Amino acid sequence: MSWEVRVIPNRYADSVRLMGVARAIRELDGVHACEALVGTAANLEQLAALGATATATPGDIVIAVDGGDESAERALEQAEQALAAADDGAGAARPAAVRPRSLPKAARGMDGANVALISVAGEYAVLEAHRALTEGMHVFLFSDHVPVEDELALKRRGAELGLLVMGPECGTAMLGGVGLGFANVVRPGSVGIVAAAGTGAQESACLLDAAGAGVSQIIGVGGRDLSAEVGGIMFRQAMAMLAEDADTDTLLLVSKPPAREVVEALADATPSGMRVVASFVGWDGGAAPFEIHPTLEAGALAVAGAGAGRIDEDLGARRKLSAGRSLLGLYSGGTLAHEAATIVDAAFGTAGSHRILDLGDEKYTRGRPHPMVDLSSRVEMLAEAARDDAVGSVLMDVVLGHGAHPDPAAELAPAIERASERVAVVAHVCGTEADPQDAGRQAAALNEAGALLAPSNAAAARLAVELVR
Repeated sequence: MSWEVRVIPNRYADSVRLMGVARAIRELDGVHACEALVGTAANLEQLAALGATATATPGDIVIAVDGGDESAERALEQAEQALAAADDGAGAARPAAVRPRSLPKAARGMDGANVALISVAGEYAVLEAHRALTEGMHVFLFSDHVPVEDELALKRRGAELGLLVMGPECGTAMLGGVGLGFANVVRPGSVGIVAAAGTGAQESACLLDAAGAGVSQIIGVGGRDLSAEVGGIMFRQAMAMLAEDADTDTLLLVSKPPAREVVEALADATPSGMRVVASFVGWDGGAAPFEIHPTLEAGALAVAGAGAGRIDEDLGARRKLSAGRSLLGLYSGGTLAHEAATIVDAAFGTAGSHRILDLGDEKYTRGRPHPMVDLSSRVEMLAEAARDDAVGSVLMDVVLGHGAHPDPAAELAPAIERASERVAVVAHVCGTEADPQDAGRQAAALNEAGALLAPSNAAAARLAVELVR
């Protein structure tokens, strides 16, 4: 690779905006790769691993482009213009105002603001979160690499102040009808979701929407909240707040496998007179203070009082491609990957050749955007799977909503069409027709390309298992 690098000093943009800029630049003619990131030591290390070097500080933005000299220079100019245009748009509503340079100044200058969305490098995120709490604001902490002891301190302080600390690594929330992070457009209703899982919250909300139920609020709490170390501090806080919400009459709790003792201790936090249902992925039974289901699908359908969707398609031809061979899962959602893995492991055991990959894991995202935004890694792996005689079926999620790829089917369909000649491709679209990408349109395009579509992630995993038996 031949990288051209530009450092934009004294500039900040959050990771979602930078991922969007990098994605747009990669689509330009003559551009082989593009990275746009904040100049933290960890990011510069990741960039160096790709072969690009830069001297920058955490207060700078670094843009790196791999392409011919003229293409790279043109791409760098367009990337910088895109960042400037986004800045202009953010400030357009208040052209005469000076943009605040700190969180406290912003909080004091915005009458009624009560939520701070923090998406800076983990080493700076803790201080900003404490500043937000000092200003009396709930915290949506998108940042990762926050030590558990700092998470504990933030959540204990938030609980003392009667405030939410959503995160760290909180990917999804919906408060007062406003989505934060990766969020779907779902119908309003009376189900409040508390989730220690971003795509778990998205899948649950979308399944409720499809079943005709609606969502009042979604409170994400970060993936460690129900661990023994954290003890469910924010689960308790969120449940108490939703118990006081006039628009909420049912709670749906969502998580990867929680610590059993933490779940048992939630008995005294369960609101009196309010139905509480949990989707704890992979839950294997045991005493609990409320109704618990082992899949996202089962929990959401129980709340909605609905039955599982059907897949009406002759699978005979697909079985000829896949029977007796291995299953490969290519996932962008960590909770969805875990749910699929529990279903596959229950069918075949953990020692088989079947693999479920969470491509949002750090080892896959190092030096590249999250797979909900950048589909290139899945396109590459799908092509590799089609060339592998051992693989019989590829299972994947397609997550929609604000913050996700604007048209994933357009990018995935050609790869699925080629792969479907050799393997059975099973997909689930996690989204709604009201999402910017339109779930119905996305599903139709994927189906036309040769993918089998399932109404839930759990149903997709069961179908893939059936195809390779």
